[in-house]
Amino acid sequence: MRRYTSLLLTAFLLFILVVAGSAYFAGAGRDHKTRPLREIMVYTTLPAEHVAILTNAYEQSHNVRTNFVPLTSDELLKRLRTQVEGDADGAASMVLADKDTLTKAAVAGYLIPYISETGDQVPENFRQQDGYWIGVWYDPVVFCMNKDYLLTLSLVPDTWKELAAQPKVRIGITDFLAADASANLFMSMLAQFGDTATYDIWRQIHPKVVQYARYLSNPVRQAGMGEVDVAIAVESEVIRYMQGGYPLKIVYPADGTAAMVTGTGIAYKSKQADVAAAKEFADWLLSDEAQQALQKQEFYFVPTNPGTLAYKSFAGKNMLLFDQPVNFTAQQRHDFLDRWVKEIRFK
Repeated sequence: MRRYTSLLLTAFLLFILVVAGSAYFAGAGRDHKTRPLREIMVYTTLPAEHVAILTNAYEQSHNVRTNFVPLTSDELLKRLRTQVEGDADGAASMVLADKDTLTKAAVAGYLIPYISETGDQVPENFRQQDGYWIGVWYDPVVFCMNKDYLLTLSLVPDTWKELAAQPKVRIGITDFLAADASANLFMSMLAQFGDTATYDIWRQIHPKVVQYARYLSNPVRQAGMGEVDVAIAVESEVIRYMQGGYPLKIVYPADGTAAMVTGTGIAYKSKQADVAAAKEFADWLLSDEAQQALQKQEFYFVPTNPGTLAYKSFAGKNMLLFDQPVNFTAQQRHDFLDRWVKEIRFK
């Protein structure tokens, strides 16, 4: 009887060890799958909601954690300068930011060139010719028109001069002093058309503006609700409201428009172990997978990579963009806006 009891006890203990061991190795396997193998730090000027989407999507698909550090343009450039001037390898291996910030970083020597097979597909107007930065998507300014208003027109205004001259039209726009995309439109028009023509256009538009909004979405909402006839707005906001069922139509300015370009750059003096991971992430941002992650959360940007399905799905992918570089100094920008405020906005 004792021998029988001893055998049962031994068998029971062996069973417990097998179950515990199986649980341990199963858990270890799960940890291996979910624990990021690598981490990279990215300085960015993007909004927090955008980077959260990209972080989650990339970590799930590539097992790499991207630690974004949201910064203003000036803060980002200061961080890169400190990294370049330091003795040790810097913390950030990549920059994901607006074109203006990337251009300044490249000129200052804060980035290193990187051209991949994927990046080489991007048109030259969306990348620095030596590869110091590459655009991944852009958000153009369009005419967002209320469909009921369109039914009243015999001829749809599709240029800036035609819109400015349009009689009895109610216009919504975000204040140039309130958002970078709106200010970028004004500066881009100055570079493209010259100051005389640009100020003339906005002198004609100003009396028709119902409200200068503080946020990029407000003019689009106003057009969708019939509070204005035309919103001058970024395309991503217009598509978001159209997906929500608002009666809107996009008209692309035939004489060109401005766009906010977002791109990537590899930081100078990055930790060598992180450079390869940063380059892989930069290529991923040019993929359909990145665009799908953004679009699932209702962020609709035009990809710069013409090889993606996302690019082919955009109706306005062949829109005409302004081609004159915006090379104004900070003082010139201030003076242009100050003149607009005094001569147009509050006259």
